[in-house]
Amino acid sequence: MPRSVNHVASRARRKKILKKTRGYYGARKNVWTVAKNSWEKGLTYAYRDRKAKKRNFRSLWIQRINAAARLEGTTYSKLMGMIRKSGIEINRKVLADLAVNHPEAFKAIVEKVKAA
Repeated sequence: MPRSVNHVASRARRKKILKKTRGYYGARKNVWTVAKNSWEKGLTYAYRDRKAKKRNFRSLWIQRINAAARLEGTTYSKLMGMIRKSGIEINRKVLADLAVNHPEAFKAIVEKVKAA
């Protein structure tokens, strides 16, 4: 009995990945093995960089809070300690946004925690 190969399914599987690699450079867009490898590696990078993005943003928020805190005569470390002690629950993302876009609100928070 002759060997049965499902060409329709295998071609569809290849087309699906080749469609996902459409904008890639050179052979990465149209040579099956190269396209498959670069697409899989791209998924690995995407997963890794979703985690790295969170680290980068936290670092940016800390830098912004520190810069604004120093204008108010304190440091990031001391400010976060005072915020924690005073019981104010505010995250770094919001605090950094206040520091950049609403400096008067940030100043009010700093004065409140210094008083407490």
